[in-house]
Amino acid sequence: MDQLDGDFVLIHHEDATEAQPPPPESGHLHEIGDFIDSVTEELWVVNKTIHDNPELGYEEFIAHETLTKFMSSRQGWKVTRSAYGLATAWVAVFDSGKNGPVVSFNVEMDALDGIGHACGHNLIATASVAGGLAAAEILRQSSSLGGKVVLFGTPAEEGGGGKIKLLEAGAYRQHKVAINLLSHPGITRNHALMRTSAYSAFKVEYFGREAHAAANPWLGINALDALITAYNAISVLRQQTMPGDVIQGNITSGGLRPNIIHAYAAGNFVVRANTQSRLKELKEKVDACFNAGASATGARLEITPTQAYADHVPNRMLAARYRVHFNALVDPTHRIPENPDVDEIDGRTMASTDQGNISYAMPSLNVGFAIPAGPGGAGPHNPGFAESAGTRIAFENCLRVGKAMAAVAVDVLGDLELLEGVKREWKEDIKQKST
Repeated sequence: MDQLDGDFVLIHHEDATEAQPPPPESGHLHEIGDFIDSVTEELWVVNKTIHDNPELGYEEFIAHETLTKFMSSRQGWKVTRSAYGLATAWVAVFDSGKNGPVVSFNVEMDALDGIGHACGHNLIATASVAGGLAAAEILRQSSSLGGKVVLFGTPAEEGGGGKIKLLEAGAYRQHKVAINLLSHPGITRNHALMRTSAYSAFKVEYFGREAHAAANPWLGINALDALITAYNAISVLRQQTMPGDVIQGNITSGGLRPNIIHAYAAGNFVVRANTQSRLKELKEKVDACFNAGASATGARLEITPTQAYADHVPNRMLAARYRVHFNALVDPTHRIPENPDVDEIDGRTMASTDQGNISYAMPSLNVGFAIPAGPGGAGPHNPGFAESAGTRIAFENCLRVGKAMAAVAVDVLGDLELLEGVKREWKEDIKQKST
């Protein structure tokens, strides 16, 4: 029962239950599990090769070769290397030869500069490949199911926007993709509903005029003063920002010598918010801080956008199916909460991903799964997490995710009413986001 405590309402855990029963378990989950178990050692080699050879965005040549070679060895898969004008992008298609939906998985490959696979993209790749292979195997064995399974090798998630480039090139549209599935490791609880932040990255430059900083400083225009003024204005702005607003930055150029009025100063900045509409509002406030720096000093300001990611809009119907399948594969202590609101709280992150842009183009599911923390409790974007991402237990966890994602894909392939419901929900979600 609810209890009043001052200005708060306390809700006991037993009250936090889902109002409606979950969907029935897919009859194919057992076969999916058996198939992925049968290729586990082959997938381990793929996973370790990617993990032990970390590559930056758009330079994932070892990962590209490893994954495309492996997919080409699988019966019935047609593989396109260096797809859509991107050297490390690739596409693998399994066509059942029968009419039906097209389900897809994204396969991330890139690592982080200096700290390797500290975001676990080797696990993301392995889970998606396992899921895609298993869904295709069910299609192959079934006399009633039809459709296609497509794997997209998506480079440069870490700030390079590889999925955006594939969207712009028409990759998903060309294959008539109905849904897209992805996963991400972390040290939080397992979850089916992941919401990420909208993100805008940009370069800021101020141009001033040199002068001797002691003899005649009044002849100069100090670009560094302009940048510091803006930096401090942003620090003041943070008091009035909303929960979910994040402003980050670093100074990349702060002048040449202390006895010269600095004619050039620059920095890289990032603004994040819960939604794209809120991001636009926050970005205008941040831009005003940079304009204030220019006005205060007389320096000329240039702002150059470098990247932008949309917030991820998860599909709740797909998440409900995933929750049932995943929970059937794990013991009770590792299950995803049945209450979708609790699940969504677990899956909320201020991080950003180009999977967000995918979610505005089609129904998307980006699930989160737990792996052991690295040394000292290290989570993503820490060298210790890269160490954890290479362990056998992390690999085994990602295979469970692959099994559950495959079961979701098979549900969609075999239930056109489910797919129509997924699409209706997605259209309504995107409509609400746009208003």
